[in-house]
Amino acid sequence: MTFAPLTLKPTIRNYVWGGRALQSLAGPDTPEEAPIAEVWAVYEHNEIASGPFIGRTLADLLAEHGDEILGLRGSGRFPLLIKLLDCARWLSLQVHPDDNLAVELEGPGMVGKTEAWHILEAESGAEIIAGIKAGSDPAALADAIRGEGNILDFVEYHRVGRGDTIFMPARTIHALGPGLLVYEVQQTSDLTYRVFDWNRPLTAGRELHIDKSLAATHPALRGQIRRAAEPGDGLVTCDYFHLERLAAPQVRDTRGGSFHALTVIEGQAQLHSAHGVLTLAKFDSVIVPAGLGQYELKGGFVVLCSSAG
Repeated sequence: MTFAPLTLKPTIRNYVWGGRALQSLAGPDTPEEAPIAEVWAVYEHNEIASGPFIGRTLADLLAEHGDEILGLRGSGRFPLLIKLLDCARWLSLQVHPDDNLAVELEGPGMVGKTEAWHILEAESGAEIIAGIKAGSDPAALADAIRGEGNILDFVEYHRVGRGDTIFMPARTIHALGPGLLVYEVQQTSDLTYRVFDWNRPLTAGRELHIDKSLAATHPALRGQIRRAAEPGDGLVTCDYFHLERLAAPQVRDTRGGSFHALTVIEGQAQLHSAHGVLTLAKFDSVIVPAGLGQYELKGGFVVLCSSAG
């Protein structure tokens, strides 16, 4: 007997830079006036929202049924974290460690954070920061990270629009700008080192991490931007995940290799499998277990599909 697709109860994060675009996903405990910055749509500690495992966390389920859910390309923890981000203000200028540096700086068992963004909505002129300008002097850059210069003089700004996809390797200095609604897929890691926070008050939980930022920053790394107009549905392929854009009814097959984490970003989709029909509205997410095999997507939709690398 195979597992049915797993729906999850999202986790809501209210940060100072959030907006109102994701209010439809807010639970009853979220104050109406609170800005919703992040919705952790697929996360190992989210609760199963329906079916025989309702109320249990994904991590708890993996401890007993990891092979069925993760497939041949996974073991242990759920390897990905998928978020929706509503950027009403600049996010902090930040950098993430890679796997080796995560262990060195944070201890055994820690992993780095390579990620990718897909731009769902963008106001005219919206920008991101995705790396350091070529030819920057390393010593001057280090001084700027320490606050002895203006770090914004060293970073690369890029205009982005709806449908663009940005691959962000670990150790790349970056930031998302205001006016963006973003889908993010990343390694299951919350290691973020803040370099600069736009002179906002350094309150608890929003401190800077100067020494770790110095250790983690690789000046030669930059975000890789795939523009919306480029042909093909494969958006990102790396060692940690594959990201695809699906926009037509089709039969899919996990083939036992990896789960498929599906998020509807436009329209409505019907997921048909041996377990029946599951209707997914805009911003709904579901995990198709690796062991499920063949399923079909119908309806008028655009879906992002993330799977293990």
